[in-house]
Amino acid sequence: MTMKTIQFPKLTFWRGVIAVIMLLGIYSTGYRFIKGLGASTALSDQFPWGLWIGFDVLCGVGLAAGGFTITAAVYIFNMKKYKPIIRPTVLTAFLGYILVSTALLYDLGKPYNIWHPLVMWNPHSVMFEVAWCVMLYSTVLALEFLPIVFEKFNMERPSRILRKISIPLVITGFLLSTLHQSSLGTLFLIVPEKLNGLWYSPILPLFFFVSAIAAGLSMVIFESFLSNRFFRKELEIDLLEGISRVIVVVLGCYFVLKILDITHRGVLPLLLVPGMERSLFLAEIFIGVIIPFILFAMPKVRINKKGLFISAFMVVIGFVMNRMNVSITGMAASSGVDYFPTWMEISITAFIVAIGFVVFALAVKYLTIFQPAKSEESTEKFEEYTTEFLQDETAGTIASYPKV
Repeated sequence: MTMKTIQFPKLTFWRGVIAVIMLLGIYSTGYRFIKGLGASTALSDQFPWGLWIGFDVLCGVGLAAGGFTITAAVYIFNMKKYKPIIRPTVLTAFLGYILVSTALLYDLGKPYNIWHPLVMWNPHSVMFEVAWCVMLYSTVLALEFLPIVFEKFNMERPSRILRKISIPLVITGFLLSTLHQSSLGTLFLIVPEKLNGLWYSPILPLFFFVSAIAAGLSMVIFESFLSNRFFRKELEIDLLEGISRVIVVVLGCYFVLKILDITHRGVLPLLLVPGMERSLFLAEIFIGVIIPFILFAMPKVRINKKGLFISAFMVVIGFVMNRMNVSITGMAASSGVDYFPTWMEISITAFIVAIGFVVFALAVKYLTIFQPAKSEESTEKFEEYTTEFLQDETAGTIASYPKV
């Protein structure tokens, strides 16, 4: 009788970082639920929403917007060429919403009452609408993701049933996501005297919706780059180039809306007032809108994997800055108190993000998340496209990227 040898994963730098984050997160989680919000956070009655709402919820929901945009492009607008990236996009969105719901448990004073919106209806509350939309959309994403699990276990019959209702599911998901992406902005319409004029606007729901589309699509590019680097998956640059074209249009619309809004409301002089608000507002606009707009508008950047990654990363950073500015920076002056998250708030946020990365990696390992390598026919079409598009000596170099 031979004893089976247990092999532990090789310790690398990133695995060590994840392990430390997990240990700190588990400790902070226990402390938060045993000692309460007051002992573990810097929140107060004057500043009740901090890092967990600003980053975990507002950013988490927005960055998961790639799920409804890509599925809508494929199933509603019949843009079949984006089908190869649907699975990782849906997985990212599904994980994003599960983690957002988990993060809410930390922020609620009585997390065991999270089920109350199911039976205690308050249709006049925006938070009630957001709660229901998030619950329903999470269910839709679960149903969209289940065929991948059924495929793993050769469960053809339930998979066939879900495929038959895929179009109604996608349409439902599109409507739900549209509603609550904008409703998150509606939450701040009730604080016109508290939110700094650089961010408060009657069309804040529209800003939240438009910026979520740009950030969600940028996350698709960002995630593709990470998958290429860590999972050695082929980078579908021809698909990402198409997505970056849409991002250019969305960023352009967002910027024009922003300028018109600030001018129309007469708050342009606020840009002349020195202070943290002005600096962070300009930073989010330049880093997240203007610079990536210019970069994405350049054809050579759109078909360069480093150019795509840097541009998409800037949009994501700018989006995170915007949500943090709306929920924290813009509210700080009116609250009368200083807020900076405790190390436990930061460690729990990092813990939740790390869980997302770990679950995504496990899903890639045990399920068919990525489609098989691109066919030779598809590669040839992209090479023809780049040659025709650039019409110069760089075409040959660029056309080699899909083979990376």
